[in-house]
Amino acid sequence: MKAFYSNVVPNFGLRNDCSCCSLQPCLFPKNAKKTIRTVCGVKFNAEEESARIRSRTDEKHNGLIENLTRGFRTGLCAVTGAALLLNSPALAEQFTVAFPASRAPEVNTVQRTLIEAWGVVRETFVDPTFNHQDWDLKLQETMVEMFPLKTADAAYKTISSMLATLGDPFTRLISPMEYQTFRIGSDGSLQGVGVFIGAEPNSGHLIVLSSIDGSPAARAGIHTGDELVEIDGEPLIGMNGEQAAQKLRGRIGTSVTIKLRNAGYFDKAAQTREVTLSRESILLSPVSSAIIPHKTPDGHLIKTGYVRLSAFSQNAAMDMENAINALENQDVESYILDLRNNPGGLVKVGLDVAQIWLDGNETVVNTIDRDGNMSPINIANGHALTRDPLVVLVNEGSASASEILAGALHDNGRAKLVGHKTFGKGKIQSVTELHDGSALFVTVAKYISPALHDIDQVGISPDIQCTPEMLNQQKIDSTFEKPLRSSKLDDADPVSPLEKDSCILVAEHELDLQESSKGSPS
Repeated sequence: MKAFYSNVVPNFGLRNDCSCCSLQPCLFPKNAKKTIRTVCGVKFNAEEESARIRSRTDEKHNGLIENLTRGFRTGLCAVTGAALLLNSPALAEQFTVAFPASRAPEVNTVQRTLIEAWGVVRETFVDPTFNHQDWDLKLQETMVEMFPLKTADAAYKTISSMLATLGDPFTRLISPMEYQTFRIGSDGSLQGVGVFIGAEPNSGHLIVLSSIDGSPAARAGIHTGDELVEIDGEPLIGMNGEQAAQKLRGRIGTSVTIKLRNAGYFDKAAQTREVTLSRESILLSPVSSAIIPHKTPDGHLIKTGYVRLSAFSQNAAMDMENAINALENQDVESYILDLRNNPGGLVKVGLDVAQIWLDGNETVVNTIDRDGNMSPINIANGHALTRDPLVVLVNEGSASASEILAGALHDNGRAKLVGHKTFGKGKIQSVTELHDGSALFVTVAKYISPALHDIDQVGISPDIQCTPEMLNQQKIDSTFEKPLRSSKLDDADPVSPLEKDSCILVAEHELDLQESSKGSPS
């Protein structure tokens, strides 16, 4: 079983040494049953077809900050068999729960998934009352409900129903296929051919949304609008985009043959062709950037660096650092950081991105654990890559790690916020990969901004709105010219509509004000 913080830390792997049953997540060695009896003290009797769970008293965690910086510790030892050991992070009484194992093999497998999910929630869920219910009793009730079922699908639904009683929509179980897609998004890489596909709304046909520059698909001349007809000889009729994407992914060096109909597939005469592509490691960069040459009201020509961050994936901080260094080498004098419609990602990456913009030992965010203890997370001797004026764009699609970053830059006086109120997700989830390849998301902490502003279900209000009405109110049109472009950006470029973006215009106006205030008497 693997675990990591969604928005906090990367996957940290498994230990093979469980001799002390420590808080580190671990798998028992081959002599698991003997280890259970002699070391962990959990009894197991296969002839009775039962599993027993025992919780032991153990020392408390050293705090959420240690978990954030060193890796979250679930305290679960998953056993290949039917016994599971739990080490509670808080003092707890000893207890034993017994249940019958289903004779339906696929349901029996889900029983183990249920135990794992229940245990992770019991150890880590942010609400120690579990939404004011007896969580131990809930396991027994769910197991009784699951026992007579015949299919895995029905059994998995009982787990989802159990989790729903927690009253937290972010605590949920996802399928192995959904988890693989999640990992691709958070890892920032995949093994495949480098093409994004989606269903055409009217016909349902699968079409190419885009090909990643330099990927096998791009080199083969696969373009936006091309229709996918077959993959390795299998017609794609009735298949959704994720199912097709699964067929395109695979081990590096293996090949896949795709039949395509050229863009304009609605034309019956459109040509079809086959291409054979070799799968490679594809890097998905969440960072795009551009330079906006801009004339200030006094006629001074300056360069503004525009950086858009679409997600906090593993490579986001490095990609942003590279983008800023490149912009610095082109003598930009101010920055616009666009976090609009960024749903979040790995919070640890959010902390790394904050260090690119902040100096000193500023607080990035405050976390509140399940016991109500608040702890700040500070930058250690930070050295910002640039100290140029900064405006951050946010909207209702900016959530989670985006709100942490926006709050950190705003509350530390580093940036003004422009746009619309953010989503308001002030919770952190751990993600635990279970034995069957599914994954459990569990809310393990809450967070508030450095200035102690609550974010959850509240959001962050920007300093300046960016509606067309606001543009007219500030009479920006009469005080600065339309932004100049150093080169023509085509429709595929992620920043091509800048000249039509009211938030960009308001941000540039705010940067003008900051520039004009330099050297003014205070």
